[in-house]
Amino acid sequence: MSAPRDFPRPGRRVTADDRAQMLRVDQAGEFGATRIYAGQLAVLGDRHPDARVIAGMAAQEERHRKIFDAMIARRGVRPTALQPIWNVAGFALGAVTAAIGPRAAMACTAAVETEIDRHYAEQLAELANDDAELAATITDFQAEEVEHRETAIARGAEQAPAYPLLSGVIRLGCRAAIALSKRI
Repeated sequence: MSAPRDFPRPGRRVTADDRAQMLRVDQAGEFGATRIYAGQLAVLGDRHPDARVIAGMAAQEERHRKIFDAMIARRGVRPTALQPIWNVAGFALGAVTAAIGPRAAMACTAAVETEIDRHYAEQLAELANDDAELAATITDFQAEEVEHRETAIARGAEQAPAYPLLSGVIRLGCRAAIALSKRI
């Protein structure tokens, strides 16, 4: 029988394994986000009124991914083995939600960014003062993810067909992807 995971608590220092898991899942998440936006843009096209907004968010996610790629390489952390799955799943999620309509694409963004905001907040609480570089990076990216969520809501996310159901399913999928990418 294995020992239970030592959950974060006051006074507990974050281990190298904890930081590796954080980097692995954060890089996977940013990669997945770039694929979601690629799927949305493939369906909506570059002439749709939301295309410029989506392309701007995609560019920020790509910058996040590149920074996490560099941190992973520099720190010798292996990326998730699930990246090929996130490649296809992210693109498919973006394409399907965009095919439902632009508000559903924005609902997807709002749902994903809600989970990422929560996830980053948990990581920051766990990190405390244990890794200033990683904490600063997460803080910077978290602010942009919140902007993406607010933009999506302002562009009609909550008016998407079956918004509560759509949002709930996407958020659940994000939680599952986070849990899997930490370990695999």
